[in-house]
Amino acid sequence: MLTNTLVNAPHFAVVAALQEEVSHILEHMKVRVCETVAGRKFWIATYHGHEIVVVLSGIGKVAAAVTTSVLVERFGVTEILFTGVAGSLTKTVSVGDVVIGRELLQHDMDATPLFPRYVVPGHAEPYFYACPQMSARLLQATKSVLTQLDQLVSAEVFDRFNLKNSQAHQGLVLSGDQFVSSEVVREGLRQAHPQALVVEMEGAALAQVCKDFGVRFALMRTVSDAAGEHAAQDFSAFLNSVASRYSALIVEAYLSQSDE
Repeated sequence: MLTNTLVNAPHFAVVAALQEEVSHILEHMKVRVCETVAGRKFWIATYHGHEIVVVLSGIGKVAAAVTTSVLVERFGVTEILFTGVAGSLTKTVSVGDVVIGRELLQHDMDATPLFPRYVVPGHAEPYFYACPQMSARLLQATKSVLTQLDQLVSAEVFDRFNLKNSQAHQGLVLSGDQFVSSEVVREGLRQAHPQALVVEMEGAALAQVCKDFGVRFALMRTVSDAAGEHAAQDFSAFLNSVASRYSALIVEAYLSQSDE
């Protein structure tokens, strides 16, 4: 059984699936404690005046669910911000854009005929909803960062990925245990969920655990690729050049807002 072993533990957590997605955050924070639980390092740190927990969930829905459960049960976290990258499912969302998840759905959940498709057993509907207040602050922070990108990232990166046109969006995020790099799969997801903006591998699982525990959460995904045949090479290049910087800038802007 997990128990909270930290005194005055932070209530706020930043979670990402990959090291590159939080590397800039880790570089700039002052670590107070680092605990290893379930094979994951949980950094308890001061970041821009806030006490937070930062952790890498690992890839996939199960990994995200385990990490979220530990955050709640071991560290007493009550608010979680998930950051990372995703593949676009629509022409209106381009590489370099940022999507704030308003609702999340597990696109590979299928317990039919026992339950309607996409409905997680034990839940009334297929959608899990992010905290509106956190999401509104996150959207505002994202828009603020995107308007200053030419001053915040190198000119080479700014031009290479055409970041001058980066936009913030809010809407449906799909999650599943599959890296989508096929036009056929991408088109299937688009047809099944025409309102979906992006697809990734963890968010809806984190959202399910947060709902079960009554924990507030928000999710942002920087679009790294178009979830098509070139997704793998687009993903790697963007992850190393842009995504980590985006995460640090937006999290910083988000936390600064909470002081106002």
